Amino acid sequence: MRKFNIPHNFEFTSIIQLYANWIREGKLKVNSDWNRDLKIKFTVQDPCNIVRKTLRQEMADELRFVVKTVVGEENFVDMVPCGVNNYCCGGGGGALQGGFTEERRAYGKIKFDQVMATGATYVIAPCHNCHSQIEDMGHHYGGGYQVLHLWTIMCLAMGILGENERAYLGPDLANYGL
Repeated sequence: MRKFNIPHNFEFTSIIQLYANWIREGKLKVNSDWNRDLKIKFTVQDPCNIVRKTLRQEMADELRFVVKTVVGEENFVDMVPCGVNNYCCGGGGGALQGGFTEERRAYGKIKFDQVMATGATYVIAPCHNCHSQIEDMGHHYGGGYQVLHLWTIMCLAMGILGENERAYLGPDLANYGL
């Protein structure tokens, strides 16, 4: 619409921006008390499409605000580099479904090494392609970390994560809050 100057009366936003706004407004009641004693470490993947290509650093900052609110700032370990400078996971643009598994994994080894350098037990991946790619690399290269969708950890923090929604949690959190 911007490219062709098509008039419109709506604004593009991401659910992550809405989460951040709802948390700030007190409409989404999440906090990190559940992780105060557990001290489980989390990192976050910056998806290419919503961070590097579209909403840029503002989106990366909103993502970190939500994650830190949910897991605790002291339990968040950022990747280096991060935000708009973060590395692509290697699974987007059709690569995940493209059939060149070994090439995708070789390219994604950069992301795997970056995740491992954080020492985090969990990687929060707001993008499903990132989630699948980072999870696959963890299994392939022996990472030992778990990959979560953002909503999963938010539901855990709110105490509403059901038993059937815990497939991606590791043994340290699989039964937490049940």
